[in-house]
Amino acid sequence: MIKETRNEKQKIKTNSYDICIVGSGAGAGPVAYELSKAGYKVVVLEKGPWFKTKDFTKDEITAVRRSVYTPNLKDEPQVLETKNSNGEWEAKSNYKTGKDFWNGSLVGGSSNFMSGYFHRMKPDDFRLLSKYGAIKGANTVDWPISYKELEPYYAKVEKVVGVSGKVINHKFQEERSTKDFPYPPLAENVISRWIDIAADKLGYTIAPIPRAILSKPKKDRSSCVYSNYCGSYGCASDAKGSSRAALLNKALKTGNLKILANSKVYHLETNGKGKIRKAYYYDSDKNIQVIEAKIFVIAAQAIETSRLLLLSKNKDFPNGLANNNGQVGKNLIFSAGGTGSGQFFYEDLTKQEVKELKIPGVFVNRSIHHWYEIDDEKFNGKAKGGTVDFLFEHANATSKAIRQKWDDSGNLVFGPALKKKLKDYFTKQRRLKFEVFADWLPTDDCFITLDPKVKDKWGDQVARIRLGYHKHDLKVGNYLAKKAEDLLQEMGAKNINSSISGGAPPNLVVGGCRFGNDPKKSVLDKNCKSHEVENLYITDGSFIPTGGSVTYTWTIYANSFRVAEVLIKQIKLKTNMSSGKTI
Repeated sequence: MIKETRNEKQKIKTNSYDICIVGSGAGAGPVAYELSKAGYKVVVLEKGPWFKTKDFTKDEITAVRRSVYTPNLKDEPQVLETKNSNGEWEAKSNYKTGKDFWNGSLVGGSSNFMSGYFHRMKPDDFRLLSKYGAIKGANTVDWPISYKELEPYYAKVEKVVGVSGKVINHKFQEERSTKDFPYPPLAENVISRWIDIAADKLGYTIAPIPRAILSKPKKDRSSCVYSNYCGSYGCASDAKGSSRAALLNKALKTGNLKILANSKVYHLETNGKGKIRKAYYYDSDKNIQVIEAKIFVIAAQAIETSRLLLLSKNKDFPNGLANNNGQVGKNLIFSAGGTGSGQFFYEDLTKQEVKELKIPGVFVNRSIHHWYEIDDEKFNGKAKGGTVDFLFEHANATSKAIRQKWDDSGNLVFGPALKKKLKDYFTKQRRLKFEVFADWLPTDDCFITLDPKVKDKWGDQVARIRLGYHKHDLKVGNYLAKKAEDLLQEMGAKNINSSISGGAPPNLVVGGCRFGNDPKKSVLDKNCKSHEVENLYITDGSFIPTGGSVTYTWTIYANSFRVAEVLIKQIKLKTNMSSGKTI
């Protein structure tokens, strides 16, 4: 039952809009932007607060030690299921373990904190099953749309959100409708040239990394100031293409968009005829409020979107909204792979090389695409591979210093020895990292349900997330990591290492409401409309059935622009059919 109110004397106020969007990140921004520009009344309900550009600083304690931008785990825990040493599934509240699985809860969502590595998915990513065949234990499928259908919207993101880069032709370069990116590449460190030289010697295909960071100003957004505080930090210049800076701020200027921060939606009410009538939410004072709308768009990020649908059960949807086929929450996907690094010691370099290597802020922006498809007997023929992105160790001094408190044997270092180690680390070397991205194959052991016991501060069941992975993910990840290590070796790096695991990165999560043509096996149709609920669309990463081997944000943005166009056409069609009346 819907909790009408916690205070019987409270009068619930209902407001009506054309479009109600739950969430405000990469999946929400394009819909809010396009629909408000088209003249429709749009409301965005965001669970988190509304931080403005002036609120984002490089304060290391705020960003990485205090979880200011994510919920307090006492108020909003999650339950994570992982396998123990005996191979048994164990479920633990992250309030008890401290393992924070949130990734940004505020206007603009986690797009505020992305590093802005923007790779397009490649054509074969849209046909993983038919191209590479079935893999035992993996629920791989083909997408209901092709790369060609999504390509115009990738191009639109480049222009509207702003992507900087340089197109270099190579074997796995996708077809494009535009010749190059609208903004030139960001400034690069000398180490980028060293990577190019080493890759040429090894015969690797290396390409510049496009970034959703402006290299030149764009109207009311400044260009990059090269602070090297992109990942995990909000952008103080609005150069980074967050949903907030690039889309919502512009949409607000139309006068057709209203953003309600600190508004946690907990139930979507249907009319018994396959349509949503109302969204119930708690405001900042924990009072219950209601929004009525013609169309509801859910974009709360994959885990919370599935959770909301599962919470919104009723007599017509006893297993959760749009879940009569039991598919909501299934086939959750993260990003497989891991990280590695190598060190360049100044004593091994010339004075000029040291001077250029020390230049702060400027980017590395190099990626290996050579093994996006692997043709190796170790895989019994061709197999889907992935990418390797190179970057400097984050500038955050706190994180770097904390890692120095252990020696190579795992013993605690302190006193004069720690002081010397810290001084040497910060003054005698620079670390180059790499990140491996491979497909996280969807399986029956990675999904979202509601925990039967643990509840949040509002009394609602929290998400219970099973974090299982496919062993094939590790095979691909280790293959790519070895290639990256060979490149660092060729460059002359020392202390080279890598780590590939089945750990799930919470900043790279999609799936749970996959789209497809078969209503029995998917939650959404090809236009991200629910098969079972007429006016429900889902535009965050939940729709993605297979994730590719790149970060997801660009694809989420592109698809959201595509769905926004579909929505406008549908509204106009229904308006014409009703002789000028609104939908």
